Amino acid sequence: MNIDEYIIGLRSALAGADPALVQDAVYDAEEYLHSEMAGCEGDAETCFAGIVERYGTPEEVAAAYLETEVTVARALKAPVVSDTRGPLGRFFGVVTDPRAYAALVYLLLSLVTGTVYFSLVVALLPTSLGLIPVGVGLLLLLVFFAMVRAISLAEGRVVESLLGVRMPRRPRGTVRDGNLGDRIMYWFTDWRTWTSILYMVLQFPLGLIYFTLVVMALSLSASAVAYPIVQLFTDYPLLQWGGYGYMLQPWATPLVIAVGLLGFVLTLHLSRGVGWLHAAYAKALLVGRYTDTAAGDQ
Repeated sequence: MNIDEYIIGLRSALAGADPALVQDAVYDAEEYLHSEMAGCEGDAETCFAGIVERYGTPEEVAAAYLETEVTVARALKAPVVSDTRGPLGRFFGVVTDPRAYAALVYLLLSLVTGTVYFSLVVALLPTSLGLIPVGVGLLLLLVFFAMVRAISLAEGRVVESLLGVRMPRRPRGTVRDGNLGDRIMYWFTDWRTWTSILYMVLQFPLGLIYFTLVVMALSLSASAVAYPIVQLFTDYPLLQWGGYGYMLQPWATPLVIAVGLLGFVLTLHLSRGVGWLHAAYAKALLVGRYTDTAAGDQ
């Protein structure tokens, strides 16, 4: 058995597992095996057998990762909102759900991250491709691909932290031997490189939509709560339309405030739902499967 055969066996043992888990396990195994083999003296086959004995067979390593994943899944699982009060209790229980607020924060931040991602792709990808004929483009393209992989990993950590979906803690595998051209070709033919670039480009329009929806929803809710309270302290009609001013009757004050608070609850539900959809979409584009290999690797 060699390293390639070991990795194939590990992927096989992890068949059906979370793709993020597979990526982490494969990366850790490759790093350890290559590091140990680099310091090996003597017969390579004997050395490798000793390394596997210390590290574990593919089946043993897979079992250890799957066991650890149970703990990780429990940590990522959102707190269970008590449903003893029935549908109304579950509906208003979102107010105490940390995941709803975390998703709200992510949707607000997505405009910033989307702008940065989009700017990097638009600035670096065409420039590096255009400079390939003069040579420097290859180096710039390699830097760009490395940035894409780093951003993919970092975005995954943000998605996991705020949206509660398991994402990789290790980067994708890479070419260990070969020249600059081999490394670029490996990343160029890796399907996940391009799906990650697609994610970075789409994050800008999605971030704009997310930010607009959340800000509008929060603004309407806050206005509905604040308007009747402020109106109580002035005779000036705060609500004006078509040249006419409208005064809110005192009896309607609690109703308008209740509508504003209800709007906030609905905003949390919207944030949590959109966050769940975005997390599934992010996982589909950013996480490599053990089946979509490039150049015979992950």
